[in-house]
Amino acid sequence: MLFRLLRSRLRPYRRQVMLLLLLQLLQTGATLCLPTLNASVIDNGLVRGDSGYVLRMGALMAGVTLAQVGCTLGATYWSARTSMAVGRDLRAAVFDRVMSFSSRELRRFDVPSLITRTTNDVQQVQMLVLMVFALAVVAPVTCLGGIVLALQQDVPLSSLLLAFVPVLAFLVALLVRGMRPLFRQMQERTEAVARVLREQIAGVRVIRAFVRDDHERERFARANTGLTDVALRSGRLLSLLFPAVLLVVNVSSIAVVWFGGQRIAQGDMEIGALTAFLSYLMQILTAVLMTTTVFMLLPRAEISADRIRAVLTVENSVLPPSSPVTQLRRRGHVELRTVEYRYPGAEKPVLTDASLTARPGRTTAVVGSMGCGKSTLLELVLRLSDPTSGTVLVGGEDVRSLAPDVLSASIGYVPQRPYLFAGTVGSNLRHGRPEATDAELWRALETAQATEFVTAAGGLDAAVTQAATNLSGGQRQRLAIARALVGEPDIHLFDDAFSALDQGTELALRRALARDRGTATTLLVTQRATTFRSADHIVVLDEGRVVGSGTHTALMATDRIYQELVLSQLTEEEAA
Repeated sequence: MLFRLLRSRLRPYRRQVMLLLLLQLLQTGATLCLPTLNASVIDNGLVRGDSGYVLRMGALMAGVTLAQVGCTLGATYWSARTSMAVGRDLRAAVFDRVMSFSSRELRRFDVPSLITRTTNDVQQVQMLVLMVFALAVVAPVTCLGGIVLALQQDVPLSSLLLAFVPVLAFLVALLVRGMRPLFRQMQERTEAVARVLREQIAGVRVIRAFVRDDHERERFARANTGLTDVALRSGRLLSLLFPAVLLVVNVSSIAVVWFGGQRIAQGDMEIGALTAFLSYLMQILTAVLMTTTVFMLLPRAEISADRIRAVLTVENSVLPPSSPVTQLRRRGHVELRTVEYRYPGAEKPVLTDASLTARPGRTTAVVGSMGCGKSTLLELVLRLSDPTSGTVLVGGEDVRSLAPDVLSASIGYVPQRPYLFAGTVGSNLRHGRPEATDAELWRALETAQATEFVTAAGGLDAAVTQAATNLSGGQRQRLAIARALVGEPDIHLFDDAFSALDQGTELALRRALARDRGTATTLLVTQRATTFRSADHIVVLDEGRVVGSGTHTALMATDRIYQELVLSQLTEEEAA
């Protein structure tokens, strides 16, 4: 999975990869030349007392060293640049994929998981790419070239390599195998810590209100301790790696000096050759050690790549139309025809045989008990999900055939939980229509009954904190309504959008809507009887089925479920 992911992401950077591989090859060649040149200086210059030869070879070694430094700097630069570009592309790909998810796909991944996959998991893959680029040519060429050049110095002494290199490789493989499951647990527990922390920060007021501080501290401590335990276990394995490698390196150096000294004493080997052989031995073992670094990162990067691919390869249940319709035949017209919607794995559908029609200039209210499918119905109109069966039409066209920008431009949506972005009042209102003028923003604020508190806060430049925590619930709702009105859509969808408003503000807002946007279609979901009883048309849902429709007066006379819903909030006299 990791290599498939990297192969597709590295394709645009083939030239950069070829360049850095060439630079690494030149750098490694220069590194391998130096011990041989040094041996020649010792045997042919120092031993014989030829200072001219020493100076000439010294100048050559200095030139080779400068070339090595230049190639190393170039390879390092392009390695870092390419790996950072791959990380950037991966983050963008995950973000773009998540932005295309329907409601069904978003329910598969919670927010902390998506954040961890976009940040920490991508970082693990990026780090592996950096290390592979830095060592892709250096480690294998150094190892193979060092063996060949060591054989040129002394063949019998090179037999020691057959003993030490396999031992070092076996130790590395054994430790890496033990670290793989620990790295998977580490990613999962990092995600768990993020999930707990996010819940606690978002719900800090509830925690304090119910004096659950100690309980939440213990909960975070459990998640934190779980992550710490896994990190310590992997750290213990890693702590064994470097002492084991150093032990092999030091034992091999002692063995080379011991047997090499004996061969020099017997006249079978020169001092310079032994010096060069020791250098090549260090280079070979260092190459194995550098490869070890890659293998240390590989298990965690593989797991991170699996988690990234899980997001990138998920099948979207809402697909863009192959031949999108860009013109609406009946602007402002909304219709559901025998719609059914079922969540994946659910025993029964949320909506069954649901049909309704909303027309321009009329307010259609969808009412019913909690969990009867009211909000799901609006999601289908917005095409956040596609129905399991049946048809949803907007403007006389099936929403599955409409171009996404045409659908979004024709609908102004206010969700059940209004979300505002960090910035200013003006930047939030322009979220759906960046070219809107200040006059248009103030007109929308006036209709939404938000002019007074926005003016008091500093006007359109008033600050809005993240998630609008500096605003009350009613203020957030009114700004969300104003944001939907700025685009002047043909259809207004209100998902319990007046729940945080007092009845006086709600009444003034609905009157302003009727005055300023009276020709638009209004489809609202609400639990408040004082809101829906004045609607032009009311649709009653019960367990996902439409069990009644009509005006307030007609339903009070004929529909028992509607009667119970109204009388649970109003007296008979108020209902009449």
